[in-house]
Amino acid sequence: MSYFKSFLFFFILLISFNTSKEVLPSTNSGILSYEVNLNKQQLDFYWKDDQDKNYGSIQNLKTVVEKEGKELVFAMNGGMYLKDRSPQGLFIQKGVMKAPIDTLQGGKTNFYLHPNGIFYITDKHKASITTTANFTQTPDIKYATQSGPMLLINDKIHPKFTEGSSNLHIRNGVGVLPNGNLLFAMSKEKINFYDFACFFKDKGCKNALYLDGFVSRTYLPSRYWEQVDGNFGVIIAETRNKK
Repeated sequence: MSYFKSFLFFFILLISFNTSKEVLPSTNSGILSYEVNLNKQQLDFYWKDDQDKNYGSIQNLKTVVEKEGKELVFAMNGGMYLKDRSPQGLFIQKGVMKAPIDTLQGGKTNFYLHPNGIFYITDKHKASITTTANFTQTPDIKYATQSGPMLLINDKIHPKFTEGSSNLHIRNGVGVLPNGNLLFAMSKEKINFYDFACFFKDKGCKNALYLDGFVSRTYLPSRYWEQVDGNFGVIIAETRNKK
């Protein structure tokens, strides 16, 4: 009888263990993410080359940086753009404003789903994301790109996002982690704004910004993900010197 009870106990335990494994959520399986420590990694914003020509694709940028003796570690399109591939909204590159801030109200695209926001990095390697309304341009800003909508605002999901929305697209964005590092992410599959914002919130970000939608591309060979096509405005990329 004791043998039977022991067998029954382990049988039930085995079933419970297997069941629990099956229902464990896989929150990251559909999202490719990458963390950047600005104090240790070289991150820059790109738009035009030395001949004043748009880089356009990640492949073009990769070719250029490799000719400079560098390795492209990571790259992602860095915000929305106009028909001529110029940045939509504020763009600051190496301390120089290349495109002015856009404060238009009532626009029709995702960029104008207010509050939208600005992602910027100072020359002291500090990253911030803030709503456009709360942004103050200062001389120490090295890079900045404007986009919209904000995904998270002070730990709260954008008020116009709807849980369970059927508005599904590939999306990419950036958030600031509690340790000050940056978290870049792109969905591998179509996702709505609410769920994409939840990804950043679950990672501990207080503020996060949507960068773009179905045109999004990411180059991250360390994760076996190499999308080098596209025809963008701004590209955000990490490089390092070849060994």
